[in-house]
Amino acid sequence: MIGSIGGARLGLAMAFVLALGCATPPEIPEEAPPAAKEPAADTIYVGTIVTVDPEGRLAEAVAVKDGKILLVGDEGDVLAHRGRDTDVVDLAGTALLPGFIDPHSHIASHGVAVTGWANLSLPPVGTAQSIPDIVALLEEKARKQDAKPGDWIVGYGYDQDGIAEGRHITRDDLDPHFPDNPVVLIHVSSHGAVLNSQALAVAGITAKTPTPHGGIIARKPGSQEPAGLLMELPFFMALQGMPQPTQDQKLAGLAAALEHYASNGYTTVQDGATGLEDIALLRRAAAEDRLTLDVVALPNFQAFPTLVQDPDTKWGTYEGGLKLGGVKAVIDGSPQGRTAFFVEPMLVPGPDGQRNWRGEPLFPQADIDEIFRLAHEHGVQTYAHANADAAIDMFLTAWESIGAPEGRRPVIIHSQFVRPEQLAAYARIGAVPSFFTNHAFFWGDVHVANLGEPRAFFLSPLRSASERGIRFTNHSDYAVTPLDPMFMLWTATERLSRSGVVIGPEERIGIAEALRALTIDSAYAYFEEDSKGSIEAGKLADFVILDRNPLDASGDELREIRILETIKEGETVWRAADVEPPTVPADAMIE
Repeated sequence: MIGSIGGARLGLAMAFVLALGCATPPEIPEEAPPAAKEPAADTIYVGTIVTVDPEGRLAEAVAVKDGKILLVGDEGDVLAHRGRDTDVVDLAGTALLPGFIDPHSHIASHGVAVTGWANLSLPPVGTAQSIPDIVALLEEKARKQDAKPGDWIVGYGYDQDGIAEGRHITRDDLDPHFPDNPVVLIHVSSHGAVLNSQALAVAGITAKTPTPHGGIIARKPGSQEPAGLLMELPFFMALQGMPQPTQDQKLAGLAAALEHYASNGYTTVQDGATGLEDIALLRRAAAEDRLTLDVVALPNFQAFPTLVQDPDTKWGTYEGGLKLGGVKAVIDGSPQGRTAFFVEPMLVPGPDGQRNWRGEPLFPQADIDEIFRLAHEHGVQTYAHANADAAIDMFLTAWESIGAPEGRRPVIIHSQFVRPEQLAAYARIGAVPSFFTNHAFFWGDVHVANLGEPRAFFLSPLRSASERGIRFTNHSDYAVTPLDPMFMLWTATERLSRSGVVIGPEERIGIAEALRALTIDSAYAYFEEDSKGSIEAGKLADFVILDRNPLDASGDELREIRILETIKEGETVWRAADVEPPTVPADAMIE
């Protein structure tokens, strides 16, 4: 799986221990009072508490009881709830924050897949920088899996814009190296792939296969022979021919994925386009008490009509850590894949050389209208994948067509190339854009080349949204980019591209506001702001411990902050290098 950018630093555990040992301990009474204020806390944390409450307060201590926050505030007031069985944790220079809330990623689809595929990503996520590099990584994967003729070899994270050749790999690049194996290179957007001849044959894609509307089958120059690249609908159809893991294998992959999310400080995660099979998988995991974090699943709009007619399906309520949060409609594709749907043409040809290319919607307006109507009739929240402004226009048209009342909080995932007047419409209808500022680093330079500076610099316009009173979130779209929340804080506040260009300097925001997009405002998008997203009495004790307070960091310092521990409803679900924090029983004396 993709880890935090740069990986965990050597000696993280030792640094944590040293920090705890060297910091000045709080002035905690040596013994618990004979009669602590009731109810007595299970655990009390003392140190720097970043509450993310409406006032943005820093607190000195927080008490936890039965998985919920009992009290937060001054050290003395909180320690008054210290009973004989209370554990007191000295944060010792570290910082306790609300657990991060993932507003958009794909945990189910990447639980098994990413752990078993070759990483073809560009630095710093991977090592691929050329076509020979990619071939070598695929060959290494084939050796490790002891691939026999007919076995599939799959890689992920492939990005043609960053490799030395500056073009898409073709089947002709792959066939000489893999004559007997189907090979698939999943594009970094997760909206396409390059297939070799064996894989194209399994998918049944030939020169006679028509290119469907809303999809791309790249052809060899001067012919109808497929070149290898498939985008959108043909790609999704080709995936069906790949071997599928068993449900037990998927459950094992899900467990690994949950640990990976927890290691990045998340206490609530999303599966951002869930089919019926994965809903069954997640329901089994919930029934068997396998979900260590809360999971919000968004059934895709192929699965939604079946689910919404089932009287036993519950929406918006957790059962065993699983909630069906709403329906996900996909309107357009990917800007870095050149399949996002724009009003004005791009400055470059389309993926198959199309001129004056502005992308296409994946589905007609009538289909989007119908799924929104069905969701509205059943009181189900709507989520729409819309990257570019023409796709956002389709979302707004669909939303207006259903006449939904205020307060439904429709979420527009990505909203990357929204126009200013569309932001005004968001504010009017109470929409929640889920922005994607990691694009500024990974593809900011690509967007400038493809779209020109004015459009590229309005990428994920956080400051403009904030000025209009819009509550927004910020996401990783994992596994499109790494889960690392510190990296997201950095891209939201700095917006630096790979080449060092600030992609829209006027759209940068401060650290406190960027932190809200990963905590309380993500909770708001899920209608969970009363139970999550900030450290306030009565809310769930969902926390993350960082090695320093991010509000005191700036620039590249943000990227260096590391997660030390993740706590879900008062219980530790992940800890760095298995280091036990200093827990002081109530009847012991602090040395």
